[in-house]
Amino acid sequence: MKKHLLALIPALLLSIVSFCQAYEGKIDYDKKKQTAFVIDYDYPTDAVEDAIIKKMETLGYKAKAEKGLFNRDKGFIVFKDAFISDISSSSMDYIVKVDRKSRKESEASTLYMVLNKDGQNAVAGMESFDIGRAKTFLNNLIPEIEDAHLELRIKSQEETVVKAGKKFKDLQDNKLDMEKKVKKLQEDIEKNSKDQENQQKEIENQNKALDLLRGKRRTT
Repeated sequence: MKKHLLALIPALLLSIVSFCQAYEGKIDYDKKKQTAFVIDYDYPTDAVEDAIIKKMETLGYKAKAEKGLFNRDKGFIVFKDAFISDISSSSMDYIVKVDRKSRKESEASTLYMVLNKDGQNAVAGMESFDIGRAKTFLNNLIPEIEDAHLELRIKSQEETVVKAGKKFKDLQDNKLDMEKKVKKLQEDIEKNSKDQENQQKEIENQNKALDLLRGKRRTT
């Protein structure tokens, strides 16, 4: 049994490593098919997107999101004239898009990174060494993604705690309202009981008055 388990470990490690290895692919951007560096991560899109944005921010570059109802490139994030020494010795536009890997894999994402220089795709003119460095840059993004994923989970849990606290406060308020209503109802019941007693006395008095009046009838 142990031998079988030991034999499975390398296969599992290989599958994990291969899942997070960057490769070259294609994506539509700026009305044309672009060569891009592509990598699959076993993390949701928001974590991957937050991680790449924070990574670039630490390098001094702010993200500019492609927006607009009729913008075909909506969803892309652009880092203009960014210099990343881990990838290239010159500045370029880094254009990133993170998509859900598939409908069935909501917790897995695919990241596309297009490199543009002077409005042209720069991958074709890159040396194999720089291409390898770009892939390594994406391969090494895992720690940042893990941190981003953790922060998102913490934020989600914080929201859950706040919602739970709000619900508890609402239940407390509802209880106070119900107690007030119960108290008012009890007071109304007590008042009703007293009113019934008084009304019963009134009926008795009126019956006595009626009997007196009847007693005054002339007998024939």
